[in-house]
Amino acid sequence: MIELKSPAEIERMHVTGQFIAEVLDELSSVAAVGVNLLDLEHHARRMLETRGAESCYWDYSPSFGRGPFRNVICLSVNDAVLHGLPKSYVLRDSDLLTMDIAVSIDGWVADSAVSVIVGTPRDEDVHLIRATEVALAAAIEVAQVGNKLGDISAAIGEVATEYGYTPNLEFGGHGLGRTMHEAPHVSNNGRRGHGMKLKPGLTIAIEPWLAATTDQIIFDEDGWTLRSADGSRTAHSEHSVAITEDGPLVLTRRKSELAKGVQSPGEPASSER
Repeated sequence: MIELKSPAEIERMHVTGQFIAEVLDELSSVAAVGVNLLDLEHHARRMLETRGAESCYWDYSPSFGRGPFRNVICLSVNDAVLHGLPKSYVLRDSDLLTMDIAVSIDGWVADSAVSVIVGTPRDEDVHLIRATEVALAAAIEVAQVGNKLGDISAAIGEVATEYGYTPNLEFGGHGLGRTMHEAPHVSNNGRRGHGMKLKPGLTIAIEPWLAATTDQIIFDEDGWTLRSADGSRTAHSEHSVAITEDGPLVLTRRKSELAKGVQSPGEPASSER
């Protein structure tokens, strides 16, 4: 069942989204060579406790996980892309770090993810992250009343192809609101003009993620962390978005994005890999 939200409810989700944006901006500034992933986890915990926010990950027990998740943020490094279980790992120069977090404030949820490069950037990693960012921007642009869900999925797939990647379709975006995962599923590839019609009040997490040279994934022994099957690097960009009569409202937009300018969907991709 899909629950459409009222403008007042969307604004409450926006409050949650702006807090998540602050957390990701803060952690992005802290992540550096020599920092332990567990330091980032505990930094996030302190921010949630100070704000009175509840983690949507703590005690999360989906069918694919091994026991309840007992952390507040997913931290995935290099070939890990989703559900990275925080562990004692000291970040190294040129590591590609993905941070994914979902929280609830006063009963309303938002979810977002960002990939960053620690220390010296590698050109191929910059290209990979950029592909997810441009795909996300393109998907948001078509998240308009009257369009179809397939338009969002197709926009992601088209950008991925343009940049030279093939998206995995096992995990994708989702509805959210009172809980972290609601209908509908938002695939990272699809056909324009297909699927449900987008209506005002629909709130979804759009999250393109890509691996450099494969569309296959494997699980770590921890039962949570998902990695590229061939060990190639990965990246993930995610925003919570509300469909409104005035166009898409990005609930989790970060100040760091506004400072550097949001990628235009029409900007051609670099041919360099």
